[in-house]
Amino acid sequence: MGQAQRIATGSIAVGIAVLSLKIGAWWVTGSAALFSDAMESMVNVAAALLALFALRLSAVPPDANHPYGHTKVEFLSAVIEGVLIVVAALEILDHAWDSYMHPRPLAALIPGIVLNGLATVLNFTWAQVLLATARRTRSPALRGDGRHLMSDVVTSSALLVGVAMVRLTGYAPLDPLLAALAALYILTAGTFLIRDSVSGLMDAAPPAEVVERVQALVAEFASGAIEAHDMRMRGAGPTTFLDFHLVVPGSMTVAEAHAICDRVEAALRQEMQGMLTIIHVEPEGKVKNEGVRVR
Repeated sequence: MGQAQRIATGSIAVGIAVLSLKIGAWWVTGSAALFSDAMESMVNVAAALLALFALRLSAVPPDANHPYGHTKVEFLSAVIEGVLIVVAALEILDHAWDSYMHPRPLAALIPGIVLNGLATVLNFTWAQVLLATARRTRSPALRGDGRHLMSDVVTSSALLVGVAMVRLTGYAPLDPLLAALAALYILTAGTFLIRDSVSGLMDAAPPAEVVERVQALVAEFASGAIEAHDMRMRGAGPTTFLDFHLVVPGSMTVAEAHAICDRVEAALRQEMQGMLTIIHVEPEGKVKNEGVRVR
C-alpha cells in the first residue's frame, strides 16, 4: 500500500472520530448550527471512503482496455464528493428552515462547544497532513479531501463562535441563521470542487507555470534540435501526459535524434514527477517557427 493510500485509510478513522464528536455536540445541544457541522462531517467520511477507493483503482497498472492507466478515477471521485457536499448543504438548509419555523430551546451549550472544538482541532491537523501528502503525490483525491476538511474547519470555527454568541445573547434565531450561512458556504465549496474536477476529466492543461517550466526544460536539454512545436499536456491524477513534435536537422541520424529525445525525457522525468512523454521527430523542412526554439 502506497503512502497516499495509507493516508486515505487514516482519513476514514479520523473522519469517524470527528463525526462522533460532532454528533455528540449536536445531540446534547439540539443546535441547528451544530447539526450542520455534523452533516458536513458525515460527508467527510463518505469522501474518505471514495478517496481510498479511487487511489486503489488509480494504482492499477494499464491494461488492454485502459492503456493510459486508471488515474482519472481520482477526478471522478472528487466530482462525486462535490455532489455529496452539495446534497449535504441542501439538507442543512432544510433543517435550518425547520429550526427557524419551529424553534427549540438549546441545552448544554458548553459541553457541545467543547466537543465540537476538539473535533475542529482534529480536522485542522489532519487537513494539513492531507494537503502536504497531496502536494508530494499530486493526488486530486487527497487534495479534494484536504480542501474539504479545511472548509469544514472554517465553518466549524465560525459556528462555534456563533453558538457561543447564542449563549451570551440569548438570541435563539441566530442558531438557524448560522446553519443557513454555513450551508451556503458549503454549497459554494462543493460547486468549486465539482468545477475543478470536471476540468480534469475534460483534459484541461496543467497550470501555466508548469507549462512554462516544461518548455524551459525542452529548450535547455534538446540542444542540437531546431524547435519543438505542437506541445500538448493533460493531467490524469498524479500523471501528466506530454506530447510534441521535435524538429531536427535533416542530416541528423536517427540515433542522434533518439539521443536528444532520451535526454529531454530524462530531464522531464527527473523534475516533473509522473510525466509521460511522447516525442514525434521531424526533419527541418517541418519547421513552423513557433513553439520552443532550441537552437
